[in-house]
Amino acid sequence: MEKLICRWPAFCAVGALGIAVQLGALHLLIHCLRMHYLAATGLAVEVAVLHNFVWHKRWTWASRNITGLKETAKCLALFHLTNGIVSIIGNLLWMRLLVGTMGWNYLAANMTTIAAGSLLNFWAGDRIVFRVRSGVSGNGE
Repeated sequence: MEKLICRWPAFCAVGALGIAVQLGALHLLIHCLRMHYLAATGLAVEVAVLHNFVWHKRWTWASRNITGLKETAKCLALFHLTNGIVSIIGNLLWMRLLVGTMGWNYLAANMTTIAAGSLLNFWAGDRIVFRVRSGVSGNGE
């Protein structure tokens, strides 16, 4: 439990940077490239997912010692299957509802959808993606 409490602030810091990456990408895709808000949302989320994976591996769960191309690729695949799917599907569904149906501003709606998935993404990162593997952790977790 103590490790989880210590990881939560790191997870939130990475997430905050990921939000900036996602909102920046969303703004550029919509305003500069004139993409539809749903297509732009999917791409912006993917950019943020990749950003977050790198920083969670290097910082949030660095003590889990995920090393090597094969293990990193496996973790990235798991990250996409958990955090990525929660983020992309959740964002697309909520954006369709909040922007498409209720007329919210796309940035406000996007921030709301990000917040909604954060606890589920933290749990998935800790228990599925970066879980302790026998012989992998160097911190006695």
